[in-house]
Amino acid sequence: MKKTQLLAVVLLLLLIGTFSCKKINELLTFEISDTQSFKIPATPLISSIPVVLPVPVTNRASETFSNNNTRADLVKDVKLSKLTLTITDPTTENFDFLKSIKISIGTDQNDKVVMAFLDDVPRGAQSIELTSTNTPLDKYIKAPNYTLYTEVAVRAATTKEITVKEETRFKVTADPL
Repeated sequence: MKKTQLLAVVLLLLLIGTFSCKKINELLTFEISDTQSFKIPATPLISSIPVVLPVPVTNRASETFSNNNTRADLVKDVKLSKLTLTITDPTTENFDFLKSIKISIGTDQNDKVVMAFLDDVPRGAQSIELTSTNTPLDKYIKAPNYTLYTEVAVRAATTKEITVKEETRFKVTADPL
């Protein structure tokens, strides 16, 4: 009888411990969202050479870290959870001119790494979601500044400059203060 009670108590403690750890992890996991815009210049000729467009970003993640009761040095893991591109100007344009797109991230101290891509851009879309490479991005998001490098291969010429809004969402796991 006492063995059964002891076993029940041990199982209950294990169950509580399992759910507590999961709850703590959830409390220390949050998202950082950022929006940037970049321009794709008019490309009157189709070329097999990819076009690379660097976009410098001033990182505002420290504010998000503070709002979530942590700091950059306590961040354990950062992964891209979503990257969406939307054409904002001209509003009648779509991504038909793009064959493929790849977005990398880099800093002065760290090599650039690919964080998202789309090899076959669908026709007729004004908004596209890229596939994350699930590369760890901790050192980039902790940096005060980073650069996003958008590399595009075109399938058709464009006569106008195209403005694209890039919305990124990063999943962050960190220790508490």
